[in-house]
Amino acid sequence: MFAVSDVPLLALSLTFIAAVAAFYLTRLNRRVGEYFSLSIVTLVLLLVFSMYPAILRGEILSSNYQLFSIPLSINFRVDALSFYMAAIISALWLLATVYSWGYLAHSHAHDRYYAFLLLVFAGNLGTVLAGDLIGLLLFFEIMAVGSYILIVHEEDETAMFAGAKYLYMAVGAGLGIFFSVIVVYFLAGDLSLGQSGMISGVSGLSLASFLGFLLGFGIKAGVFPLHVWLPDAHPAAPAPVSALLSGVMLKIGVYGLIRIFYDVYGLNYIRALGWNKITLVIATITILLGSALALRQDDLKRRLAYSSIAQIGYIVLGLSLLTEQALAGAVFHIFTHAVMKGCLFLCAGAIIVQTGKRKISQMKGIGYQMPLTMICFTFASLSMVGIPPFNGFITKWYIGMGALACGEPFYVILLIISSLLNAAYYFPIIIAAFFAVSSSEKEAVKDAPVNMLIPVIVLGIFTFVFALLPEHLPLQLARAVSHGLFNGF
Repeated sequence: MFAVSDVPLLALSLTFIAAVAAFYLTRLNRRVGEYFSLSIVTLVLLLVFSMYPAILRGEILSSNYQLFSIPLSINFRVDALSFYMAAIISALWLLATVYSWGYLAHSHAHDRYYAFLLLVFAGNLGTVLAGDLIGLLLFFEIMAVGSYILIVHEEDETAMFAGAKYLYMAVGAGLGIFFSVIVVYFLAGDLSLGQSGMISGVSGLSLASFLGFLLGFGIKAGVFPLHVWLPDAHPAAPAPVSALLSGVMLKIGVYGLIRIFYDVYGLNYIRALGWNKITLVIATITILLGSALALRQDDLKRRLAYSSIAQIGYIVLGLSLLTEQALAGAVFHIFTHAVMKGCLFLCAGAIIVQTGKRKISQMKGIGYQMPLTMICFTFASLSMVGIPPFNGFITKWYIGMGALACGEPFYVILLIISSLLNAAYYFPIIIAAFFAVSSSEKEAVKDAPVNMLIPVIVLGIFTFVFALLPEHLPLQLARAVSHGLFNGF
């Protein structure tokens, strides 16, 4: 019998084996492969949530498997942050898998697609469930390199160019993290996570390791000036992959930064040396640059890609302010952005499949042709702007309060400016969809197939429904994560 602490190994082993099986089953029969892939993701989701009662009791689930030579033993450690990330990853992966059935109905290479969809799923889960930096690096590399195959799925010139740029930067990210892991092991003699600071002395090597981590995880997160792969990769990838890239895989970079701040160096160490000022500057430029460049895009998916850059800036900002409220906002925004941007990219994919239109200038009246899709697009857009009671408002409230708590009102102004920019590039799409329309454009109603609509509707509802309930469960978990990081799990 497996104990609860063995769930990470069980879930990952199952997913890795299933990735191989999915390739052959899908090759034999596409429908069988699709149902198999969905069943595996659903089972893993249930396994992840089976850990929730223990996490709710404040337990930390840890396990060690001596499969390799030291320091390469496999360790898993699940605290509130790990569970929070694993739950978001699994839930969004389930919706993207369902959506893929309709989106890829007339595509090619289904066997390769579903095999790598499961492989990258395992890489993402392993990264957040790893109990030490070696395991984190191992699964990070699986996730990063495997994602290349999903990005280039269309195999056209645009996809291959975007994939090559992504792959080179992903390799660079891995090397940056690898360098820093070696330095941390040299300085601390240990790579285990959850220690509230491994390094105590100040040296050039400790700064070099911090910058190496910042380079590696910053590339994956898509922060300035390491964002250059992102605007090409998102439009080139299939819509469900874009939703996962933005909703999940960018957050792996942010997750890494959180672990580096709190587990490797420790809050007091970062504050004393002022290294958070580096990430504050990066966050500020990332927010403004992403929003400004989004305004200039006519391609819908490219506008969403630049918007993702700005949204990641919010999370880095909340992390860098070094207050519990701001961190709660940053952690909550991992969920918020996964829901919002997952919904928006799936809406964009539905529009492309049903109409063939990618340009925002071509979308007049599309709200009448695809009403459910565009209503969900509207919900996610309102959340992006930060209008209550949508999740985006809650994020900005907590980060803003955290900024005031540390005497930095400038960042409240930054959030307001960013919200205005969000409105400037989302509202015109909504207005054109529902108001800039002639009578002839209102007649043809042709929404997406049901297996594409269900994930879109679920995510659209998730942008606000928790705020209408007596208890906002994702927000409560985000606050518990923030409290745990500040006080040591």
